[in-house]
Amino acid sequence: MDSALSDASDSPVLALKILVAGGFGVGKTTLVGSVSEIRPLRTEEQLTAVGRGVDDIGGVEQKTTTTVAMDFGRITIREGLSVYLFGTPGQDRFWFLWDELAQGALGAVVLADTRRLTDCFPAVDFFEHRGIPFVVAVNRFAGARDFRPEEVSQALDLDGDTPVLVCDARQRASGKEVLVSLVEHAGRVHAARLLARAAP
Repeated sequence: MDSALSDASDSPVLALKILVAGGFGVGKTTLVGSVSEIRPLRTEEQLTAVGRGVDDIGGVEQKTTTTVAMDFGRITIREGLSVYLFGTPGQDRFWFLWDELAQGALGAVVLADTRRLTDCFPAVDFFEHRGIPFVVAVNRFAGARDFRPEEVSQALDLDGDTPVLVCDARQRASGKEVLVSLVEHAGRVHAARLLARAAP
């Protein structure tokens, strides 16, 4: 959790940092853009013939751009409280950026595509090993088979307390529901850790 003090009355006093992660083409840029109240910062580049030889675009053949650093968006919850969203790059050759982006994060959303569910494993492992609370949000894609949240949880071998939700990354209301679920889950995780430390 990051805090930023400023003399400007309209600047946030407290900023919560949330990561949006997941595999290549899963909808991270779309989610950040749909919920951000500002025009999101994007670091997208056109996919080239060389890149297509490196990146697995199976199931997302129509994708023409890729995030090479991060996406950034902001939501104001109330005066003095904002949420900063950082979308991570999906390809493994850019994963070296994840450690920097994860510094000070309250939690993370791991977007999932049931057509390429194994693409979630690196993000799930990353946050589990660093103790960063996260939720899994299954992004709806046309033609993708629907699975119950408990089936996705079992397939990803998630801890029973890790929420799994279904969302449409294109819809602002759906994206906000995912973020609310994450903040609530992260609050429970951090409170439990504080209680554990305080216990004799």
